[in-house]
Amino acid sequence: MVTSKSPSKGTVVALAKSLIAGTNKHLGNVTQVTLAGSSYTAAQIASKLNQLVTLRTDVDTSKAATKGKLAVEKTDMPALRVFMDAVVSYVKAAYGNAPDVLADFGLTPKARTPLTVEAKAAAAAKRAATRAARKTMGSVQKKSVKGDVVGITLTPVTAAHPVVTTATSSPTAGATSTGATAAAPAPAASPAPVAAKPAG
Repeated sequence: MVTSKSPSKGTVVALAKSLIAGTNKHLGNVTQVTLAGSSYTAAQIASKLNQLVTLRTDVDTSKAATKGKLAVEKTDMPALRVFMDAVVSYVKAAYGNAPDVLADFGLTPKARTPLTVEAKAAAAAKRAATRAARKTMGSVQKKSVKGDVVGITLTPVTAAHPVVTTATSSPTAGATSTGATAAAPAPAASPAPVAAKPAG
């Protein structure tokens, strides 16, 4: 079964304009024309067809205007949103302790609800599970982790010991003596003076 493709909206408008022109040219002298169980004059036919053209034209005009407005919105909206966020931040900072004033601006204070015991336990369990999954360790746990060395063969390096040579100097005459050095003789004591006897 072959289905005919419906004409585009532009084609429909073009046909409607042509039908209006033909109606004004050829059906002006016809008193009544029966269409879809109703009777119409040539002026009524042209008016109905003109409604179709006007609807399509209005839609196209609106689309063009909307496209232009969308382009303006895309350009201007980011900066305006930043500005609005700045206003919100100012109002919250200025009237954060006055919920009734915030309500006048359409804002509600951010209420912090304390965690229940169950929520705290669940959060602690989740943190522990996350640490285990990420293998996150504290400083004490890190100290207990040692690396394992497997499959390393050590090859000793053997080398001849270096020979240390010392230069020997020939002894010069009189420089050294093998025996004990003779002690120098002590000087002889000089005789004591003899006193002279007086003549008698």
